[in-house]
Amino acid sequence: MRKPVIVGNWKMNMTVSEAEKLLEEIKNLDLDENVEAGVCTPAIDLVIAKEKLAGTNVAFGAQNMYYEESGAYTGEISPLMLIDIGARYVILGHSERREYFKECDCLINKKVKSALAHDLVPILCCGETLEEREANEHEVKVKSQIEKDLKDVSAEDIEKVIIAYEPIWAIGTGKTASSDDADAMCGYIRSLIADMFGKEASEKVRIQYGGSVKPNNVVELMAKENIDGALVGGASLKASDFAALVNFAK
Repeated sequence: MRKPVIVGNWKMNMTVSEAEKLLEEIKNLDLDENVEAGVCTPAIDLVIAKEKLAGTNVAFGAQNMYYEESGAYTGEISPLMLIDIGARYVILGHSERREYFKECDCLINKKVKSALAHDLVPILCCGETLEEREANEHEVKVKSQIEKDLKDVSAEDIEKVIIAYEPIWAIGTGKTASSDDADAMCGYIRSLIADMFGKEASEKVRIQYGGSVKPNNVVELMAKENIDGALVGGASLKASDFAALVNFAK
């Protein structure tokens, strides 16, 4: 049985002082231990996350990384830096990275393989625009992303990857894909993994839904067969909301 995984993506929010306050609140939450919980913070907050979350069941991670271990890559963060600080996750291929910073699938593929090689858990994001959804091209778009981003990943390593299906039109807009639509797409992604890596591997891969997930819709989403968790934006910036998300089964 796949363990549910709820991860907060803080995006470009939370100064160090703000992060310290929020993490202190998260540290003291009573969270369901049957759910894997984590937060992915801005790079500047990672040290605070390490300190505040030590000894808790909440893991932490980064929102991006470069695929090289070191070198002349000004402004980037390496996998070695993340491992050294104790990070568990790294979000890769988020639509905002693809759109605003023009990250291509070939780059994302290098990052995924580097994360796996360094024992980090990649949270690989995929998803379609509203135009692609309305043109009935959402499966074509997601298939292309999955096949390119996971190229040359081994069947053994794929089980360590978390895939986050995030329809771009539902990110930060207040719109949410219906639970049936989200489940259908997560099921479709699982079928792609089965085709690429085998059915046994596909049954172990955890697939999150992301896109305006909130306490008032998380229970319905998590009840679906193919949705194993959520990658949460705005609702993860408030401790009480984060608790409600992680404790969806209580």
